[in-house]
Amino acid sequence: MRLKQVLERTVPISRYADPSIPSGDLDTSLVAVVTDRVVEGRPVVGYGFASIGRFGQGGLIRDRFAPRLLAAPDCLIDPDRGAPDPFRAWHAMMQGEKPGGHGERSVAVGALDMAIWDACAKTAELPLYRYIQRHLDCEAEIKPVPVYAGGGYYFPENDRERLRDEMQMFVADGFTHAKIKIGGEPIDDDARRIETALEVLGDGARLAVDAIYAYTRDDALAAAREIERFGLWWFEDICDPLDFETVAAVAGRYRGAIAAGEAQFSMADARNLIRYAGLRPDRDILLFDITHCYGLPEYLGILRMAESLGWARKSFFPHGGHLFTLHAVAALGLGGAEINPHNFQPFGGLTDEARVVAGHTSPPEMPGIGFEGRQALADMCHDLRKQAGL
Repeated sequence: MRLKQVLERTVPISRYADPSIPSGDLDTSLVAVVTDRVVEGRPVVGYGFASIGRFGQGGLIRDRFAPRLLAAPDCLIDPDRGAPDPFRAWHAMMQGEKPGGHGERSVAVGALDMAIWDACAKTAELPLYRYIQRHLDCEAEIKPVPVYAGGGYYFPENDRERLRDEMQMFVADGFTHAKIKIGGEPIDDDARRIETALEVLGDGARLAVDAIYAYTRDDALAAAREIERFGLWWFEDICDPLDFETVAAVAGRYRGAIAAGEAQFSMADARNLIRYAGLRPDRDILLFDITHCYGLPEYLGILRMAESLGWARKSFFPHGGHLFTLHAVAALGLGGAEINPHNFQPFGGLTDEARVVAGHTSPPEMPGIGFEGRQALADMCHDLRKQAGL
């Protein structure tokens, strides 16, 4: 199997379809890797995107990493085994990259890495989670994945009423756990948001809160004191991602679980978080986003490193809220997956036919990641193929 083309398009991505809610002016890179493998008269094409919450990486993809892949068209295949090997392609992309200064080049590599895994799984005619397990000789038991609904952004009007409606929608869709945002209002107002969500979910252990890095040290400690009474599932992204001192201060005084790592983009950064942020393996949660961390090869290294320092795989809940993450959680036996049921569309969420039952769901069984099972996303992928005349 040889690599023939790499395609990229930068596309807008909104928090909600509701136009009254600020989008944040986010975009992302949709990518496709076109191979010479033909199935039913069409070349096998793998799709990926730059996950959720950052911006598109079109310049880096087109000018830096895609040319390296195309300069090594045999990088998708292991010559010794004669089988596709996503790790070879990853190493081809990383040629000449110096350690440190990770920035968001990791996101560009991660988007292409996602597409490469999709293409390789399609070539093997396996759903991605089964392909990952076979490729890694992984023995994690395959069973429905625990999932939670991500959302709970501030609504411009009637915030708590609309938040209650959103939580009710999640529960009606089969979710038992959810995550909402805090940190954008005074803590007393955010406490009322938490109370509103709990009117629906019923138990603090079913609700996580995400401060989106809003707090200074003093504000973080004050917020921790206020929310501790709710017995929440976890308290996420407390402060600037590199302010390990503040995270450690909260961990030293807050009895509940802390979740961190969404904005650590490399093995080195992940190691520093685990070493210096005071996180506690018996309760805290690691959120590293697979695509933002240079893709699955680097994430596997982070996973092994954390295990060597006493962390269990069940502590890993990778950020993302999309199908690629769901496959990885199922394949690797991680703690659970975020799902974005109605935000960050068409990238967030499950396939159109998927269902969540009692807070669990399974990855799609179609070959690859299953983006083709989301009609709106499939249409976007089809438009990208048309760009290349495919």
